[in-house]
Amino acid sequence: MTISGCSLEDTEHRLTRKGRELVIRVAELPDPHDGGHILVIGDIADNCLVRIHSRCLYGDALQSDDCDCGPELDLAMDLIQNEGSGVLIYLEQEGRGAGLIRKAMGLHTSEQAGLDTYESYARLGIPLDSRRYDAAAKQLFDLGLSQIRLLTNNPAKVDALRASGVRVSVVPLVTEPKSERARRYLRAKRDFGMHWLP
Repeated sequence: MTISGCSLEDTEHRLTRKGRELVIRVAELPDPHDGGHILVIGDIADNCLVRIHSRCLYGDALQSDDCDCGPELDLAMDLIQNEGSGVLIYLEQEGRGAGLIRKAMGLHTSEQAGLDTYESYARLGIPLDSRRYDAAAKQLFDLGLSQIRLLTNNPAKVDALRASGVRVSVVPLVTEPKSERARRYLRAKRDFGMHWLP
């Protein structure tokens, strides 16, 4: 199978995660707005688990306690690993598509003015959420997937995939906030981003 000109079979390798071995195949998503990578874990079929994850340097790599990005990715991978197969689409959409520098400016404004990140983005003239998911939908079809179980709390992802013709059932990701700042961020995601959160 070829994705974006790359044979998945040519990238197949083994990865040990949490003491268990996974078989992974990787391809690049060259979309100029929402590029990234797709990881196919195990043998996938319709109705497999899929996580579309926007890159978060702080949460994913630095394990920040201030957001739910890292814990959501970890939980999604646990669920995929437990099933033995699934898809991770990892998109370069740092800061809800704003990029790392503008995200950092938004965090600075949040701290200085006592705003949440949605309010600080608005004050700075940064779009509240500029992410798109059409490239992800295309890759799912390229993988032969027309029906998935999407690991998400974000209705925008579900709506975008359904608008592209993917049949989606939602598997919520419930994580426990690690700090008061994370609790405030989750409230803002619920109130401004309409995420399905308590």
